[in-house]
Amino acid sequence: MILQDVLLPEFIKVEMEAEDKDEAFEELVDYYCQVDKVNARDEILEAILTREAKMSTGIRKGIAVPHGKTSAVDTLRGVLGISKKGIQYDSLDGEPVYLLFLIISPLEDSEKHLRLLKHLAELMEIPQFQTELQSQKDPQGAYRIIRKFEEMLSGNS
Repeated sequence: MILQDVLLPEFIKVEMEAEDKDEAFEELVDYYCQVDKVNARDEILEAILTREAKMSTGIRKGIAVPHGKTSAVDTLRGVLGISKKGIQYDSLDGEPVYLLFLIISPLEDSEKHLRLLKHLAELMEIPQFQTELQSQKDPQGAYRIIRKFEEMLSGNS
Protein backbone atom coordinates (compact mmCIF):
# COMPACT_ATOMS: atom_id res chain seq x y z
CA MET A 1 0.00 0.00 0.00
CA ILE A 2 1.36 3.40 -0.94
CA LEU A 3 0.69 6.87 0.39
CA GLN A 4 -1.59 7.97 -2.44
CA ASP A 5 -3.94 5.08 -1.60
CA VAL A 6 -4.24 6.27 2.00
CA LEU A 7 -4.07 10.06 1.61
CA LEU A 8 -6.82 10.71 -0.91
CA PRO A 9 -7.57 14.41 -1.48
CA GLU A 10 -10.47 14.34 0.98
CA PHE A 11 -7.98 13.33 3.72
CA ILE A 12 -5.69 16.31 3.10
CA LYS A 13 -6.23 19.46 5.13
CA VAL A 14 -4.42 22.59 4.03
CA GLU A 15 -4.34 25.72 6.15
CA MET A 16 -4.24 24.01 9.54
CA GLU A 17 -5.16 26.33 12.42
CA ALA A 18 -3.40 24.53 15.28
CA GLU A 19 -0.51 26.28 17.00
CA ASP A 20 0.83 23.40 19.08
CA LYS A 21 1.10 19.63 18.97
CA ASP A 22 -1.98 18.82 21.07
CA GLU A 23 -4.17 21.18 19.05
CA ALA A 24 -2.78 19.64 15.84
CA PHE A 25 -3.67 16.12 16.97
CA GLU A 26 -7.21 17.18 17.84
CA GLU A 27 -7.63 19.11 14.58
CA LEU A 28 -6.46 16.21 12.42
CA VAL A 29 -8.36 13.51 14.31
CA ASP A 30 -11.54 15.61 14.23
CA TYR A 31 -11.04 16.19 10.51
CA TYR A 32 -10.51 12.48 9.87
CA CYS A 33 -13.60 11.48 11.87
CA GLN A 34 -15.72 14.04 10.04
CA VAL A 35 -14.54 13.04 6.54
CA ASP A 36 -14.58 9.26 7.09
CA LYS A 37 -17.76 9.45 9.20
CA VAL A 38 -16.11 7.58 12.07
CA ASN A 39 -17.47 7.92 15.60
CA ALA A 40 -14.26 7.01 17.44
CA ARG A 41 -12.56 10.35 18.04
CA ASP A 42 -11.47 9.61 21.61
CA GLU A 43 -10.06 6.15 20.81
CA ILE A 44 -8.08 7.43 17.83
CA LEU A 45 -6.78 10.45 19.73
CA GLU A 46 -5.75 8.21 22.63
CA ALA A 47 -3.80 5.92 20.26
CA ILE A 48 -1.92 8.91 18.82
CA LEU A 49 -1.20 10.42 22.26
CA THR A 50 -0.03 7.06 23.67
CA ARG A 51 2.48 6.63 20.84
CA GLU A 52 3.62 10.26 21.08
CA ALA A 53 4.29 9.88 24.82
CA LYS A 54 7.03 7.33 23.98
CA MET A 55 8.99 9.75 21.77
CA SER A 56 8.26 12.78 19.61
CA THR A 57 7.18 11.96 16.07
CA GLY A 58 8.56 15.31 14.89
CA ILE A 59 11.31 13.43 13.11
CA ARG A 60 12.58 15.66 10.31
CA LYS A 61 12.99 19.36 9.86
CA GLY A 62 9.44 20.62 9.41
CA ILE A 63 7.80 17.19 9.28
CA ALA A 64 5.98 15.08 11.87
CA VAL A 65 4.47 11.62 11.49
CA PRO A 66 2.12 11.09 14.44
CA HIS A 67 0.81 7.55 14.30
CA GLY A 68 -0.96 4.94 16.36
CA LYS A 69 -2.86 1.67 16.32
CA THR A 70 -6.41 1.19 17.49
CA SER A 71 -9.35 -1.17 17.12
CA ALA A 72 -11.41 1.90 16.14
CA VAL A 73 -10.37 1.51 12.49
CA ASP A 74 -10.53 -1.59 10.30
CA THR A 75 -7.98 -0.55 7.70
CA LEU A 76 -4.93 1.70 7.41
CA ARG A 77 -5.96 5.37 7.34
CA GLY A 78 -4.16 8.68 7.14
CA VAL A 79 -4.61 12.44 7.15
CA LEU A 80 -2.13 15.00 5.89
CA GLY A 81 -2.18 18.40 7.55
CA ILE A 82 -0.34 21.36 6.04
CA SER A 83 0.39 24.41 8.19
CA LYS A 84 1.62 27.63 6.63
CA LYS A 85 2.65 29.26 9.92
CA GLY A 86 4.21 26.22 11.56
CA ILE A 87 3.18 24.24 14.64
CA GLN A 88 5.22 24.09 17.86
CA TYR A 89 5.70 20.36 18.14
CA ASP A 90 8.46 19.50 20.63
CA SER A 91 10.29 18.09 17.61
CA LEU A 92 13.64 16.37 17.99
CA ASP A 93 15.27 19.42 16.35
CA GLY A 94 13.17 21.94 18.33
CA GLU A 95 11.81 23.50 15.13
CA PRO A 96 8.13 23.95 14.17
CA VAL A 97 6.52 21.48 11.77
CA TYR A 98 4.63 22.35 8.61
CA LEU A 99 3.63 18.89 7.36
CA LEU A 100 1.88 16.36 9.60
CA PHE A 101 1.22 12.87 8.30
CA LEU A 102 -1.23 11.31 10.79
CA ILE A 103 -1.33 7.53 10.32
CA ILE A 104 -3.91 5.29 12.03
CA SER A 105 -3.81 1.49 11.78
CA PRO A 106 -5.81 -1.44 13.13
CA LEU A 107 -4.11 -3.19 16.05
CA GLU A 108 -3.40 -6.34 14.06
CA ASP A 109 -1.96 -4.60 10.98
CA SER A 110 1.62 -3.90 12.04
CA GLU A 111 3.17 -4.93 8.73
CA LYS A 112 1.23 -2.43 6.58
CA HIS A 113 1.72 0.24 9.24
CA LEU A 114 5.50 -0.21 9.20
CA ARG A 115 5.65 -0.44 5.40
CA LEU A 116 3.80 2.88 5.07
CA LEU A 117 6.11 4.57 7.61
CA LYS A 118 9.15 3.24 5.72
CA HIS A 119 7.75 4.43 2.40
CA LEU A 120 7.07 7.88 3.86
CA ALA A 121 10.66 8.03 5.18
CA GLU A 122 11.93 7.26 1.66
CA LEU A 123 9.82 10.10 0.23
CA MET A 124 11.19 12.48 2.87
CA GLU A 125 14.71 11.77 1.59
CA ILE A 126 13.79 13.67 -1.60
CA PRO A 127 14.28 17.36 -0.66
CA GLN A 128 11.77 18.70 -3.21
CA PHE A 129 9.00 16.50 -1.81
CA GLN A 130 8.69 18.60 1.35
CA THR A 131 9.19 21.92 -0.44
CA GLU A 132 6.56 21.25 -3.11
CA LEU A 133 4.06 19.67 -0.74
CA GLN A 134 4.34 22.49 1.77
CA SER A 135 3.56 25.11 -0.89
CA GLN A 136 0.25 23.56 -1.96
CA LYS A 137 -2.90 25.60 -1.47
CA ASP A 138 -5.53 22.91 -2.02
CA PRO A 139 -5.92 19.17 -1.36
CA GLN A 140 -5.88 18.24 -5.07
CA GLY A 141 -2.53 19.97 -5.56
CA ALA A 142 -1.07 18.20 -2.53
CA TYR A 143 -2.36 14.86 -3.82
CA ARG A 144 -0.74 15.49 -7.22
CA ILE A 145 2.59 16.14 -5.49
CA ILE A 146 2.31 12.88 -3.50
CA ARG A 147 1.57 10.96 -6.72
CA LYS A 148 4.41 12.69 -8.60
CA PHE A 149 7.03 11.79 -6.01
CA GLU A 150 5.73 8.26 -5.47
CA GLU A 151 5.98 7.66 -9.20
CA MET A 152 9.49 9.12 -9.18
CA LEU A 153 10.44 6.85 -6.26
CA SER A 154 9.01 3.71 -7.86
CA GLY A 155 10.81 4.56 -11.10
CA ASN A 156 14.10 4.70 -9.22
CA SER A 157 13.72 1.27 -7.61
